[in-house]
Amino acid sequence: MSTPSAASDPLPIPASCPRPAPIPLPGRFAELRAHLPTLPQALASLMQTVVVALFVLTFVAQPLLIPSESMERTLLVGDFLLFNKQTYAVPGPIGRWLLPYRTPARGDIAIFRHPYPPMLIKRVVGVPGDRLRIAGGQVFINGVALREPYAAFEPAPLDQGRDNFPGENYPGPQVDPEWWRQMQSLTRDGELTVPADKYFVLGDNRNHSLDSRYWGFVPRDAFVGRPLVIYFSLDRPSPTDAEEIPRESAETPADDKLGHERELAAKIEGFARWRRIFHVVR
Repeated sequence: MSTPSAASDPLPIPASCPRPAPIPLPGRFAELRAHLPTLPQALASLMQTVVVALFVLTFVAQPLLIPSESMERTLLVGDFLLFNKQTYAVPGPIGRWLLPYRTPARGDIAIFRHPYPPMLIKRVVGVPGDRLRIAGGQVFINGVALREPYAAFEPAPLDQGRDNFPGENYPGPQVDPEWWRQMQSLTRDGELTVPADKYFVLGDNRNHSLDSRYWGFVPRDAFVGRPLVIYFSLDRPSPTDAEEIPRESAETPADDKLGHERELAAKIEGFARWRRIFHVVR
């Protein structure tokens, strides 16, 4: 009688024979498996995370992308900000005890609603009651020169309405005519008085910013919040950047693996401003 070959089906095990005990899992793996959440628990945890994220984005914080050069060097084109929506909110009788609400202060970087674009970000320079003037680009508040280490003055054509404010003559088409008439009524002895519940704002990049010099005050109820942190920053060129002259270099052979690795590393490094990530905005 021939014996079954290795390729033959195995002989069935009789039901009366005891089955071998399952091999236990290693101790650490078994302990880890015991602590893994079930599917309902995982879904519940995910929903809690989504609800908290929606609450934060709706009531506390919101992302914002910087599209223009008006706040350089403080904020750069391509910066992604997370800003606090509650700082300037009008508090209720209970909310004032829970969150640190306050009014905009001189020196604050503030986000506010504007007809076009829908939101802008500038620095508060004049608060209600201030007497303000600009002479040769220097801001004076109540007769005292304002110290502004954050202000940048990139090269730009001469503009008397921008550099010497308020002026006596209509400076040009960039200035809103209605604002010009209002400005004249609020100017005494070469100084503009900021009315109650109004704020005068400027971009840090003073020669490349359309701000209160051109369209007027920001009402108190238009303020939306203050930036907190830069959570990401794409390396995007600014319209005011000087054009770089490419350096001459020998071409890298197509089959040079090291050259391709360096090219890939340069692309990754140049994709974003990695050092600006998690930078606190001041």
